[in-house]
Amino acid sequence: MRVVKVAPESDLSADGAPGPISADRFADESDRIRAVYSKRGERPVYSVLEPAQMLALQEREKKLLNMLALYGFDSKIGEARILDVGCGSGIWLRKFVHWGASPQNLVGIDLLSERITEARSVCPPAITFRCQNATDLTNLAGDFDLVLQSTVFTSILEPQMKRQIANEMLRKLRADGMIVWYDFHVNNPANPNVRGIVRAEIRQLFPDCRIHLEKLTLAPPLGRPIARVSHGLYRALSAIKPLCTHYLGIIRKV
Repeated sequence: MRVVKVAPESDLSADGAPGPISADRFADESDRIRAVYSKRGERPVYSVLEPAQMLALQEREKKLLNMLALYGFDSKIGEARILDVGCGSGIWLRKFVHWGASPQNLVGIDLLSERITEARSVCPPAITFRCQNATDLTNLAGDFDLVLQSTVFTSILEPQMKRQIANEMLRKLRADGMIVWYDFHVNNPANPNVRGIVRAEIRQLFPDCRIHLEKLTLAPPLGRPIARVSHGLYRALSAIKPLCTHYLGIIRKV
């Protein structure tokens, strides 16, 4: 794999290493994201009871567990510190608890206060939740064994904000830790508020890293009507990688 080196556009700490940029620098983009999600609300297509959403979550859960086992994370999950960037209602943190993670070792952050309120109401009380921008994670104590992001980066249209969040995720990651990436690699013509991220951009966001990506998730406009008719056909089509719209991957420091 060819590694692309990109100079991070962030402030420097006293030792010359990249450091956090004030969230105020990205206030306009943060406000835009809040407004977009506020207008979208809780659409029925995102309910886990929607057949396509349910099948996509099951597929992703199975693939993620296989990846974690491949990299030996299954043997250390009980003691692992895990950070979910853009945690929403905490669905993936709850899954990690189900898989054996200790709630007191889990942290979830989200830009939307209503998501954090919901997460606190449905997740184990020992999980730490904070409403904050991911461009500055200095308030989070210690480093993490695993940092997760799910459809966060495609919701950000400001390139420098994406780079800064990637910098912070890497800065808070232990040397032998892993970033779990799940996001669109294609644009949505019907939604100008998201922008797909291809392999080359992921490599630019995480320079000098080992990156393992696999295509996953049947294109929603195709998968939603098919899932209502046949779960088997949905699963068969989701195995055809050109029809899949997301990358699920593991990112590790060299």
